[in-house]
Amino acid sequence: MIQKAECGGSTVSYEKPHQMEPLEGYVDWRKRPAVGGRHGGMLAASFILAVEALENLAFLANASNLVLYLTKFMHFSPSNAANMVTDFMGTAFFLALLGGFLADSFFTTYSIYLISATIEFTGLVLLTLQACIPSLKPPSCNLSKTEAPCLEVSGGRAVMLFAGLYLVALGVGGIKGSLPPHGAEQFDETTAEGRKRRSTFFNYFVFSLSCGALMAVTFVVWIEDNKGWQWGFGISTVTILISIPIFLLGSSTYRIKVPEGSPITTVLKVVAAATYNTLKSRNASHVVVSMDLNPSYASQSSEGEEVNSNKKLSNPSRTLSHNLKFLNRAVTEEPNHEFLQCTVNQVEDVKIVLGILPFFMSTIILNCCLAQLSTFSVQQSATMNTKLGSLRVPPASLPVFPVLFIMLLAPVYDHIILPFTRKLTKTETGITHLQRIGTGLVLSIMAMAVAALVEVKRKNVAEKLGKMNSAGPLPITFLWIALQYLFLGSADLFTLAGMMEFFFTEAPQSMRSMATAFSWASLAMGYYLSSVLVAVVNKVTRHFCQVPWLSGSDLNQYHLERFYWLMCILSGVNFLHYLFWACRYKYSTLT
Repeated sequence: MIQKAECGGSTVSYEKPHQMEPLEGYVDWRKRPAVGGRHGGMLAASFILAVEALENLAFLANASNLVLYLTKFMHFSPSNAANMVTDFMGTAFFLALLGGFLADSFFTTYSIYLISATIEFTGLVLLTLQACIPSLKPPSCNLSKTEAPCLEVSGGRAVMLFAGLYLVALGVGGIKGSLPPHGAEQFDETTAEGRKRRSTFFNYFVFSLSCGALMAVTFVVWIEDNKGWQWGFGISTVTILISIPIFLLGSSTYRIKVPEGSPITTVLKVVAAATYNTLKSRNASHVVVSMDLNPSYASQSSEGEEVNSNKKLSNPSRTLSHNLKFLNRAVTEEPNHEFLQCTVNQVEDVKIVLGILPFFMSTIILNCCLAQLSTFSVQQSATMNTKLGSLRVPPASLPVFPVLFIMLLAPVYDHIILPFTRKLTKTETGITHLQRIGTGLVLSIMAMAVAALVEVKRKNVAEKLGKMNSAGPLPITFLWIALQYLFLGSADLFTLAGMMEFFFTEAPQSMRSMATAFSWASLAMGYYLSSVLVAVVNKVTRHFCQVPWLSGSDLNQYHLERFYWLMCILSGVNFLHYLFWACRYKYSTLT
């Protein structure tokens, strides 16, 4: 807006800031138009960061130690309990896609969080009640006595257990799918300062995750082991309950994106139209396969349908790009069916979504490495000297190391590394999103190589001392394991924050919540793939080597170092696959 002012007898024109103007496509919590300068910003994001720390504490406090609860109190076998935990974690992260889809399509990120937190709270209440009331658990027994085998939980008790667990998983999925995009939407992406603050938000979102995880794997796990699981579940229940009013306290500061319809419908519509028109293209000369489309048609949509509101992408002069030319056939001036009428904006938006899928696939192997190290590394440390001076560190507390590394690295990255690279490259981002993800993938390769070398060193010590068949601790400090966690924690920071920011900024505005949820879906795929990979490796090595690499009760008889080298090679091949796509990718929003 141009304003005029008198200065020394002359008229001076200046541009009035747009801070107090309504924000198109956003409302406040009362569904009134959101106003720039009043809604959004770092204050609004700070409520979201605090809530995420509490939510992650509530989730990981139980998930990190759940296998012990299932074996000791619900009497499942160790293998069944481990699979249940893997399924529980994977399902929780996969359901983030559902939360993101609902936030984009029908509800808002604000509403999805409140609904999901209530669901998670309900699940935790069920688990707390079951842990508190003896009659809701199977009878106590001595796991070491085989003459009277312990009875697994069954019947109504099992229903209560799994209902509680999967209500928690559903709630966690909804929160993970709605909270990151809700926080990122608080910043003005039309200004360089807004985009920089949004990048800072994603860095500190991972920091908040780590804060919650630190409390979960130390304080709450100690409570569960020493005071009882009813206290552990109770703390998680109270924590998620407290997070709801904290979230609501920030309601007056939030800007909330208005849902724009189902993104999946748009994708399916474009693909269906392209396929149909391709089959009819021999006799249908009206199919558009070039970029010479009338610009005015590019902004049109089918009756009753809104055009994508992404400010950077929805413009009248937008034309069809050369990549994924097959989809260009979805745009016709005279469609045979009204449902198959697609705009150029819709086609280009679908191309963007399909273009980011290879990067989603490339991060699954990294998350598989995370899952493997979180299991085998704990077992390795259990055979080593876990003393720090006079303090004995429980092997289950090893996840503290990557958490601490992330908490230290996140502020360093945001306040030192990023400003330095911005000055060095003279660009707004300093390090591009794909460079950041690629750095994380390289660090994961190094983590697996270090893990293999540490295992070789550990087994050499056992062999020299003649303790290959002994279960006693070896005279080698468990801090060697911390080396691989140094690389792993760094990889997680670079990749997770990079993925969330990349998927959010590149995706069309109508699909941002679901696209951001790809980050969590990648983590879920990593958990599932880790179990499959171990089974495949054991089956193949049993066939060729007679003795499986990863089987038995004695870790010293494992060929864990070979498995780590295999993971290192797979990670290297995966990185080459990543480079293939990264070198060809053209950013749609990066400045």
